[in-house]
Amino acid sequence: MLFRNCAGGIVFHSDKVFLLKNEKGEWVLPKGRIRNGSLAMQTALNRVKEETGLDTEIVSTAGETSYEFFSISRQRPVCNEITWYIMESKDDKYEINEEFQDGGFFTIEEALNKITYSQDKSLVNLSYKKYLAFREEEIMV
Repeated sequence: MLFRNCAGGIVFHSDKVFLLKNEKGEWVLPKGRIRNGSLAMQTALNRVKEETGLDTEIVSTAGETSYEFFSISRQRPVCNEITWYIMESKDDKYEINEEFQDGGFFTIEEALNKITYSQDKSLVNLSYKKYLAFREEEIMV
């Protein structure tokens, strides 16, 4: 099995979260493979920018997930291990990378209904609670 380290972001703007619709029609979060000794945080920021056009800042860690699939091109199973970061975008203007079919900011309820994978749903739900706590702290300072 091929193991790949990846990083991604759960991007919030106001009370909405950003989702992408990939080439398989799955609603997912922006992420990518960590390459050439890059840091997970930098990879997450770079991939979010590449895939969404959004300028973001990391407000917290969100956790880790992993999933396995069979790669047709590599003819072997692959395990992606993803480190996730909670991010905030000050702007809601985005530009989706051409490798995706669709994307945008959705209310948490809309996002939870759209997201394809259950672990991503849990990740968004928990991250939103953490994000709200961060915003509340920020207001109090």
